[in-house]
Amino acid sequence: KELLENYHDLSTPQWEGVIGNIRTPSQAEWEQLLTNCSAFLFYGMERFMSHILLDRLVAMNFPKCHLVILLDLVRTKQSYQRITRSDIHKSYLRIALEEPTETAMLLSLAGVGSIIANHWYTTLQGNAERLEILSESLLSAGRTTGQTVRILQK
Repeated sequence: KELLENYHDLSTPQWEGVIGNIRTPSQAEWEQLLTNCSAFLFYGMERFMSHILLDRLVAMNFPKCHLVILLDLVRTKQSYQRITRSDIHKSYLRIALEEPTETAMLLSLAGVGSIIANHWYTTLQGNAERLEILSESLLSAGRTTGQTVRILQK
């Protein structure tokens, strides 16, 4: 909510999505958000791909989606329990497709232009700091995604 308040005037007035931990988006909501966006931000727990159906994703096309930012790979006791219960029903190969490099490849094949993503597990605080840097750099300073990633690497 703070992000929307701070940067609403600097970007599009058409921000759309699901905020908070009140409910999990349905598969239809994930698909609608990814299909109709020019940029997509996921800020959540565990692996992004564990939240959506792989079979549906690989059949989709996101030609309008120029940028996907995945601030995922945060683990808490509750999220670890949820992902463990979910992973029991998946094959080893399916779980492997949820890893960061494979996720980026799948999104790229679906038409996403650029992907900024964590490559290793992190903390809530770490992702909050990354989100602030990304917001400031992309929305306020008007830097390119490449310039922004370089700032994140430092």
